[in-house]
Amino acid sequence: MSNIRLSPAKQAILAHAIHNAEGRIEWFPHNIKGGARRKVIDSLFNHALITYDGKDWCVAAEGYDALGMPRPGAKQPPSEIDAELEQDVAAAEANWTPPAKAAPRIRENSKQAEVIRMLQRPEGATIRQICEATGWQQHTVRGTFAGAFKKKLGLTITSTKEQGEERVYRIA
Repeated sequence: MSNIRLSPAKQAILAHAIHNAEGRIEWFPHNIKGGARRKVIDSLFNHALITYDGKDWCVAAEGYDALGMPRPGAKQPPSEIDAELEQDVAAAEANWTPPAKAAPRIRENSKQAEVIRMLQRPEGATIRQICEATGWQQHTVRGTFAGAFKKKLGLTITSTKEQGEERVYRIA
């Protein structure tokens, strides 16, 4: 498959030519008329996706590649299946385990470590308490909960709120 990005209209034009017109560009979507057709042809030609044979515009080998289609007259690879190779591949896949992710490292004297210790206490911690301990603003504390703790470290943060009290956060 080629790395050329084609618009849906160009894809449709090439696909129609390949499937319905023996590779000749004969059809355009109804919304591409006049000068727009010329621009589409020029663009396809400039990307070497089509060629002019003296009479018609035709899909070039690169046009087939761009659509991920086999080139006309190209030999298909043999469909012989090596049973022994297939067994070896299946055995290797069955025994494969992805590499273990290294646990994120947290410095013991960091503010993040201090917040984690506060959240691990049985009484938990409020955002106000964390702000006082770290000097962070409230939005920084909430962002740390969502980003560093939940997403990066995989911690589960729970919260409870008694009536008339501040919300208390804990690590579950």
